[in-house]
Amino acid sequence: MTRFRPALAPLAIALLGFTAVPLPAAATPAATPAAACTPAVVAGATTDARLTGLFTAYGNDNSRLDDWTGADGTYSLRLPDGKELWIFSDTFLGQVNQDGSRPPVVEEGGTTVFLNNSFAVERGGRLSTIHDGTAAKPTAVMPPRDENHWYWAGDATLAGGIVEATYQEYERFGTGAWDWRWHRNVVARFAPGRLERPISVHDLPSGHGVAWASATLKDGGYTYVYGVEDLGSPKYMHLARVRGQSLLGTWEFLTADGTWSRNETDSARIMSGVANEYSVTKVGSSYVLITHDTSEPLSPNIVAYTSCSPSGPFTGRQHVYTTPETGGNIFTYNAHAHPDVAGDGLVVSYNVNSFVNTDHYRDVTIYRPRFLDVTFR
Repeated sequence: MTRFRPALAPLAIALLGFTAVPLPAAATPAATPAAACTPAVVAGATTDARLTGLFTAYGNDNSRLDDWTGADGTYSLRLPDGKELWIFSDTFLGQVNQDGSRPPVVEEGGTTVFLNNSFAVERGGRLSTIHDGTAAKPTAVMPPRDENHWYWAGDATLAGGIVEATYQEYERFGTGAWDWRWHRNVVARFAPGRLERPISVHDLPSGHGVAWASATLKDGGYTYVYGVEDLGSPKYMHLARVRGQSLLGTWEFLTADGTWSRNETDSARIMSGVANEYSVTKVGSSYVLITHDTSEPLSPNIVAYTSCSPSGPFTGRQHVYTTPETGGNIFTYNAHAHPDVAGDGLVVSYNVNSFVNTDHYRDVTIYRPRFLDVTFR
């Protein structure tokens, strides 16, 4: 989208829904049969100093002025050559001033470039920003069809050495600040050696009001795709799967009776209380769901649930971390795990934002991800 929506668009995604409503027992999908497991128990969570410091130093570095100074979304994927691909939604590119502020965006007469999506690649503790266009005029890696549409990033997976990144397309339908809505899901395929633009873009199921981009998980010969049905209040988890590695295969959807259907309208609400971005990760013999708690308004709490199956049920809510940034104008959202990223435990990121748009100019640290190491016993 060419008109500037600085960091406020994720606010509606993350915070429209404040109250989670438990599902009636009859509506909860039965668990796919699975062997007994030992539920992972959260032992603690501490700041990941390496990753926090890496993005702080890179964001403040003015040796290039067409690179990353802040973003949200924050998915990751290990590339075939061992590099780490960081996947972002709304992104600031440009200069950071000596006082820790940034210039306004180009659309407001400044020099900061604002893109709806971007990549960064990490290798050996060094980051580089990936965008399309030129250094003088950067553009998003996943370009919009016109000024009234844009893409926000979801999780990504590898299929035959090709990056398959999920995106959600949003569209504007009026002139008001909140006159925009989710439109459809797509998957963009990128060659690891040419990440600035996709090889191809393909439609994903989009006929049931579910954004199929929250998380992916490879397990037991399937790629599981977790989605969110965002009704504002509440938000519901949904689950689909594809046999094999590629999201271009035949999709099946978890139904209310625990079976799988090829009809997307059969997709059932698994649970409420998840955020728009979350993760499901194999930890020991169990599967751990990490999410911001959306059962209370503007919650600073990151929570975990466990299951013996990738399809749930996810139970036994555990407190993981309370974000210290939350308060006043500042809110946090969309915590999820990065199982391929090295850390002293399971690496988890979360996003930080502000209700006051000029805060993103005043203080560059606000609109940057934070990283945790979560340990289990």
